[in-house]
Amino acid sequence: MMHLSIIGGGPAGMRAAEVAAQGGAEVTLYDAKPSVGRKFLVAGRGGLNLTHGEPMERFEPRFSGAGQPSGIWQSMLTDFGPDALRRWAAELGVETFQATSGRVYPREMKAAPLLRRWVQRLRDLGVVFAMNHRWTGLRHGDAISLEFMTPDGPRSSHADAVVLALGGASWPQTGSDGSWVSILESHGISVSRLLPANCGWEFPWSDKVLAEAEGKPLKNIVVSVGEEEVVGELLVTRYGLEGGAIYQLGKALRGMKDPVIHIDFKPTFTIDQLVAKLDGVRRDWFHESVRRWRLSDACAAILSEMHGNEPWSSVRQIAQLAKCCNISLVRPRPIAEAISSAGGVCWAELDQHLMLVKIPSVYVAGEMIDWEAPTGGYLMQGCFATGTRAARSALARCHRQ
Repeated sequence: MMHLSIIGGGPAGMRAAEVAAQGGAEVTLYDAKPSVGRKFLVAGRGGLNLTHGEPMERFEPRFSGAGQPSGIWQSMLTDFGPDALRRWAAELGVETFQATSGRVYPREMKAAPLLRRWVQRLRDLGVVFAMNHRWTGLRHGDAISLEFMTPDGPRSSHADAVVLALGGASWPQTGSDGSWVSILESHGISVSRLLPANCGWEFPWSDKVLAEAEGKPLKNIVVSVGEEEVVGELLVTRYGLEGGAIYQLGKALRGMKDPVIHIDFKPTFTIDQLVAKLDGVRRDWFHESVRRWRLSDACAAILSEMHGNEPWSSVRQIAQLAKCCNISLVRPRPIAEAISSAGGVCWAELDQHLMLVKIPSVYVAGEMIDWEAPTGGYLMQGCFATGTRAARSALARCHRQ
């Protein structure tokens, strides 16, 4: 019987273990932590957004990465896409629903029940769980030798094929600390620098703004960076801004020497329409603008901050700022705080089966690969799709050999 080793107990690794075991392989799942699914549980704090229900022509372009092969995500999502992920959850007895946003969640809005059933399925399939095993290296020849550090000291094991699914470098407390980078680089594998993705950005708010706006959302706005714009929300924090809108623009912001976003607080109105709403007002322009345009206290505080201490010269000046409020950001938040990370194993190092060309029979899945996607179910879907592809490819290669 062929033996597959899966290193990493997150969604990609667990999915790879499941596929391999269902394919008849003897599977051992290694993880540095005492239990699997820790990042899965963290993701569940927001209800466990499993995937998204938008049409595939809009879904597939959400995945990006330097040097990404044309059609690779279309292929992987055809093999295991949103509908397949929902059927998978249903097979575990977990009903899902699609929210008005298009995001797909378990009906219970919890990760723990699904994880418990998933782990039990893996055990029933014969998957062996080797916890507290930190991967420290590998040797490859006729067979693959893996090195681990355990509480009892170093340990070695052998496998016919290996799937690496150790995650990126976000939420390191769950085990995805990026320590695998040096191991792969020692084997000549090119790895793009791991960077924070889907994260907040810093801006030095004044005490006045924080008093009025900290912890409050900026709703129904349009945020743009260059030619790219996103409809969504932001959250004012003590250090700057968080939220889905800025997450989606993270890649564009990282590419700028001086990152700046433009916020349209009233996207459904033109400047002239906003000015017309204050027709006849001769004083207290800003106060009346806030009232008649129905701006939140947080929006008003930011507009006042961005304008400065000079008196407003006209209603049109206020309208122009409300339609295009420029905020020059300082830097992204640390990668340890990010929801996900960009960078990873370069696509040029992988074939279409996600196998490392320089180390045959070793496959890579999940956030270890140089791809990124926004929040909204795409990250989880990407981990399931790559885990599925890697395991099926490993099985097929072992059968051929």
